[in-house]
Amino acid sequence: MLKQVKGTMMALNGDEAVAWAVKQSNVDVVSAYPITPQTIIVERISEFVNDGEMDAEFIHVESEHSALSAAWGAALAGARAFTATAANGLALMWEILYITASTRAPVVMAVVNRALSAPINIHNDHSDTMGARDSGWIQIYSEDAQEAYDNTIMAFKIAEQALFPVMVTLDGFTISHTLQNVIVLPDDVVSDFVDVRKIPRIKLPRIHGEKEIPLMLNPKYPITFGPLDLYDYYFEHKVQQNEAMKETFPIIERVHKEYGEISGRSYEPVFMIPYRTDDADVVIFGLSSTMSVVRKVVDELRAEGKKVGAIRLRVFRPFPANIIRKELSKFHAVGILDRCISFGGEGGPLFTEVRSALYRSSSRPIVHDYIYGLGGRDLPRKLIVKIFEELLSAREEPESPVVRYVGVRE
Repeated sequence: MLKQVKGTMMALNGDEAVAWAVKQSNVDVVSAYPITPQTIIVERISEFVNDGEMDAEFIHVESEHSALSAAWGAALAGARAFTATAANGLALMWEILYITASTRAPVVMAVVNRALSAPINIHNDHSDTMGARDSGWIQIYSEDAQEAYDNTIMAFKIAEQALFPVMVTLDGFTISHTLQNVIVLPDDVVSDFVDVRKIPRIKLPRIHGEKEIPLMLNPKYPITFGPLDLYDYYFEHKVQQNEAMKETFPIIERVHKEYGEISGRSYEPVFMIPYRTDDADVVIFGLSSTMSVVRKVVDELRAEGKKVGAIRLRVFRPFPANIIRKELSKFHAVGILDRCISFGGEGGPLFTEVRSALYRSSSRPIVHDYIYGLGGRDLPRKLIVKIFEELLSAREEPESPVVRYVGVRE
């Protein structure tokens, strides 16, 4: 068992918390391109490198596409690589998102959630990372600056053990620019926890003498990543990639347990965290910073005798369908909070995935989707109360709309 250590409380915003985690995690290469509201992350890292507090190669690039390309190449060459982006920057990385995941390069990237253009909007919703949900990256959603710090540290270990890239997300401005008390672990403790990157080895075919070589770009042992792969094998390789993603569940749980032992901060259950759900009739199910407000409303309504609860999903990819099915099947009604709109679809991406997971359950709750907060619009307490009231009366209103817009002008 690892030994718990005492950290130092610092006043940091979410972006700075991520930068501190990167500084402490023995990162070799950081590729940087600024975009609001992510810019502070790479600014702080550049200061750490410039001041000699961080021994890393800091690469200035001309676009987000190049930022991820540089991180991907560095990871394939054996480096521990990090980059960060938001919104349109993530969209510009689109091509390389799939390439990074398909070549199993363990890049860690912070994505500061921001609405996609057009029209231009710099505030928070989840349209950027939800759009990237099928690109093959592990996605971990943070509720506050402390969790953004913790998730970033754990992401390096998860990525390198699972051989998948990891996105650590945090809500733009709400978390990225809001000052909070963050407990920062000592540098040496984090360094020891993540250690240095260990390169897996592969066995060459018999024609090469069955040698074992490191799985990385190496002129001594030429190796190709992402070669031409036509219909004769491409399908099989994609299925293998998907099956490998499913095998990351125990890795994610193990790393969280180890981190909890040294930090004292245990995110359990790892994939989604219930709040006052033991005897609840209805729950709100959602992601990120909004759920802290939902929990306060739960407390207020509980004081009035209403059996309500909340569940925050932390890991969206891999999607914990079995866990969700088991947990949500016991409620009368579930309200899904989607901070993203799926144009032309029946509900947002979180709603469609949850409802799909529940389809196999013998006891399915009523599930309503609440699309909210697009472009950074607030979800005030009174609207959360209204959602709970609708869920509590859902059985009496079977013909009511399944998908609803919360806080939008009629």
